[in-house]
Amino acid sequence: MITFEEIKHNDAINTYIKKADESLAVLGFTEHSFAHVGIVAANSKYILQTLGFSERDVELVQIAAYLHDIGNLVNRVDHSQSGAVMAFRILDNLGMDPAEISAIVTAIGNHDEGTGRPVSPMAAALILADKSDVRRTRVRRKEKEIPDFDIHDRVNYSAKKSELKINENHTIIKLKLSVDTRFGSVMDYFEIFMNRMLLCRKAAEELGMEFKLIINEQQLI
Repeated sequence: MITFEEIKHNDAINTYIKKADESLAVLGFTEHSFAHVGIVAANSKYILQTLGFSERDVELVQIAAYLHDIGNLVNRVDHSQSGAVMAFRILDNLGMDPAEISAIVTAIGNHDEGTGRPVSPMAAALILADKSDVRRTRVRRKEKEIPDFDIHDRVNYSAKKSELKINENHTIIKLKLSVDTRFGSVMDYFEIFMNRMLLCRKAAEELGMEFKLIINEQQLI
């Protein structure tokens, strides 16, 4: 069986992730490189592991998370679909079982809020993990450039802390954000992330939970 560790140490895959992020840097997007896919993999693992999914399902969702943004190498537009096709080719060439490839490709192809839907528990976990990665270190510009920040930079730079947490009864998953409103307002967050949060709500429902968004200790969704 193909393991997550094998995927993480695959030179070709790591080249695709690196080059995809370089393209996004030119376009002015926030960081989508190894830090991002690592956090998404860790949170995807946390979600399925906490909910009692099998050890193999947990490993597969980590693989999906690590590969989920490679489609940015092709183009930012429809990157989830192109990334799914790239992942299929990579995993097929590595000899992965077709059923496992199918689960991974489906999750990757449905992680973006533009056209994605939480069609499986793995897709739902990937959506929640991806959309919850809001942090200052994703901003590429330096602090001295704050006056030139766009809204995406402001929102990420203002996020002092973000935490994804499932309650003990496994009925609620919360995204808790601590936001420094000197750099970005709560309304800024909603302006660019509302569709993502609505997709998170659907993803939580696929996993049998409610989704709640809490910013500065105030529940907003």
